[in-house]
Amino acid sequence: MRYAILANTRRGADLSLRVKSILGSSADVFVKKGKSFDKGIFEYDRLSDIVGDAFHQYDGLVFIMSAGITVRMIAPHIVSKLQDPAVVVIDERGKHVISLLSGHVGGANNLTRFIASRLAADPVITTATDVNNILAPDYLAAEWGLKPWPKKNIEIINSALLDGNSVDYYVDRNMDRADYYSQLLLNRGIGFKLASIEEINSADGYKAIITASEGAPMDKSLYLKPRKLVAGIGCRRGTSAEEIYNALEMACRIVGRPVDSIDQFTSTVVKSDEAGLLQMAADAGKAIAFYENADIQQKIDEYGLKESDFVKEQVGVGNICEATALCYVGKGQIILSKMKFGKVTVALVWEK
Repeated sequence: MRYAILANTRRGADLSLRVKSILGSSADVFVKKGKSFDKGIFEYDRLSDIVGDAFHQYDGLVFIMSAGITVRMIAPHIVSKLQDPAVVVIDERGKHVISLLSGHVGGANNLTRFIASRLAADPVITTATDVNNILAPDYLAAEWGLKPWPKKNIEIINSALLDGNSVDYYVDRNMDRADYYSQLLLNRGIGFKLASIEEINSADGYKAIITASEGAPMDKSLYLKPRKLVAGIGCRRGTSAEEIYNALEMACRIVGRPVDSIDQFTSTVVKSDEAGLLQMAADAGKAIAFYENADIQQKIDEYGLKESDFVKEQVGVGNICEATALCYVGKGQIILSKMKFGKVTVALVWEK
């Protein structure tokens, strides 16, 4: 995931660098002009001028300032819990880490716990299911790359759980990788039923259903639908199919996903005749889409992606992996920023 860390005071600027060390190279720091002299950070004049772009470009925003300022800054940009980034607030002394927006689907609750554990701070989470130690289906959806649908039924199902009602889990036996999702439920100790979507829809009670099927939503059912996982790939000329596949395996291992969960490969049109890349896609039985520089540059600008001077010199644009994967999904969440594995560079993106 890509993170933006935003601070508006000198003490906040110092803490922002600690938070960046926790979140790693996928985090960018934005500090009010004149409040920090550290290199490698972005400065701003007015916070409101940068929050709009950051809200769209990053998967998580960490504000090191008051919750009140943060609320005023993000309010004009909030769209939906299925699309909004995680928003976390930290006081400038690093005593409290607050999950403010998109706690489950956006991952703010987990981000809050992670940062708080590293800062030895108090995590502040107010999501009702979390504070009552209830495992909510939309939380699992975020963890497993599933999209909860329809949105209004998230509240229906979670309210039912809070009221003491049981929610039955189902896996559509006819969907691709039904065994994989069944195993995820077993690993969590969650009982479930494997059945056809027709059998599932005819059952009574509150239901959380893992399925790829489209259909009319039912009032007591929350459908958990797999999001497309796209791998953007760049490689040197002459790289073998085996080397590319091995790089994909290592990338997927980092995010805890099997290689066969990748739905689509992407790259630049410059690589459309790359024998190893084409062979790897054919062996995997997956399609690969190639994009022109104009389309790639549009995503680079839209998401504020970092560019490599070397790559730009070679192919005309400075970011292949992240940008081409985002070209395919339209709106996406980068779960693995571009990473180099020998002769191959890989980024992994979930559709939103």
